[in-house]
Amino acid sequence: MASLQDQLLKAGLADQKKAKAIRNEKHKQRKQQPKGAVQVNETEIRARKAREEKAERDRQLNLKRQQESEKKAIQAQIRQLVDTNKLDRSRGETSYQFVHDKKIKKLYVDDTIADQLSRGRLAIVFVNDHYEIVAEGVARKIIERDAQVVVVLHDRKKDDVGDDDPYAGYEIPDDLMW
Repeated sequence: MASLQDQLLKAGLADQKKAKAIRNEKHKQRKQQPKGAVQVNETEIRARKAREEKAERDRQLNLKRQQESEKKAIQAQIRQLVDTNKLDRSRGETSYQFVHDKKIKKLYVDDTIADQLSRGRLAIVFVNDHYEIVAEGVARKIIERDAQVVVVLHDRKKDDVGDDDPYAGYEIPDDLMW
């Protein structure tokens, strides 16, 4: 196989004088360089720099994709927690009002759920464009993953005895005077 220079000469695209001048120029360059020195090619430097930039862009893109996949996995975990632990509120007659995104929202729940929501034993979460009611422990697990999902979770008071109230069975008379 003939060299490129021979092929160009044969095709008439280059002449003998130019080919000889280029050969002499390359020979001078090789003679001027000290022994053991590597000839630095500008195109190689640009190509290496382009490869490094592409590798950095690829790393950034992979990092972004990984963060998005982690976010999707967290959202799936939250949806699963809510689906398995949501309370049935279909028979509610009492309206419970709360604020979400600077708007007042209303859910119809029964009296015990409304009481437990106000005491901090239950929480309201916003998942899949729906409001659901879950237990406080589930809401705390959801907060660990994404705090924006939990809309209402009141702090429990230490003096709140709730179901363990020893006087819960006694009614307070209407005519009690202090």
